[in-house]
Amino acid sequence: MVTNPILVALDTRTAEEAVRLAKHVVDHVGGFKIGLGLLHGPGPATISAVAALGKPVFADAKLHDIPTQVGRAARRLGRLGSRWVTAHVAGGEDMLRAAVEGLGEAGEEAGVLGVTVLTSLDDASLAAVGIAASPGKLVSRMARVASRSGCEGVVCSPREIGIVIEVAPDLVRVTPGIRPLGSGTDDQRRVLAPREAIERGATYLVVGRPITAAPDPAAAAAEITASLGIGS
Repeated sequence: MVTNPILVALDTRTAEEAVRLAKHVVDHVGGFKIGLGLLHGPGPATISAVAALGKPVFADAKLHDIPTQVGRAARRLGRLGSRWVTAHVAGGEDMLRAAVEGLGEAGEEAGVLGVTVLTSLDDASLAAVGIAASPGKLVSRMARVASRSGCEGVVCSPREIGIVIEVAPDLVRVTPGIRPLGSGTDDQRRVLAPREAIERGATYLVVGRPITAAPDPAAAAAEITASLGIGS
């Protein structure tokens, strides 16, 4: 059962900043996301440092390579303490299965999240690279692939949550592009407010700058959590 669905995106420049920020908000959130900036900068060990705080960590590695390499990478990220590891569904079923198998060797409670269509993309962005399908149609196909491949869930725009529920209701739904009312969209294009995303069926909400760039991140996290009608 999800008690607090807020996963804070620790998109900081250093591991020290990430851990310091995580400690500041840990009592008001459900877990943390470690993204590419930290994984390719300070390094994957940041996962262990944040996981030591006692909340789940999802390594947003967005794995996309041949199955053997993805399986090895997922295994290593799992051994560092990742509760979830992301892999692009576009890599195909064999690749996703390798990620699931590799991560499973590292920990029974860890799961793969299949990345569907990035929230920074819209119809025009997809058309520019030769993809005629809309984000919704792509997410529908990708959710089915993720489910068949043994993924625990998918990462999808809050606007495609209903599609995932319709075609693969067994999947956990992790949604970035969350912006409280009055916040800017930054580089996200398909966004939604936290409460509306939960009402549509999101399992977890990835929240970054509305918390991390706030004058008081802990207060911002507590406010978002309260807007969902749950305690910190």
